[in-house]
Amino acid sequence: MKLVLDSEKRNIIGPRVKTARLKNNLTQKELSAKLETLAVYIDRASISKLEQQKRIITDVELMALSQVLYVSVGWLLGLEK
Repeated sequence: MKLVLDSEKRNIIGPRVKTARLKNNLTQKELSAKLETLAVYIDRASISKLEQQKRIITDVELMALSQVLYVSVGWLLGLEK
């Protein structure tokens, strides 16, 4: 089955992940290490792609990012201010 998207953007959370990461004074490498403690393996290059909206994210990854960045899933999705 082929994934078909209407735009070049592969996720809607990328800019918010970057905002939360910087607010927590984390590098992409440090964020990757924190995610690893939750058994979620996203390397630094993939975090960069995620922040640029060039990488699809799974629900498990979304939950882990929410936890390590101390923000809600709703905020990452743009449903909350």
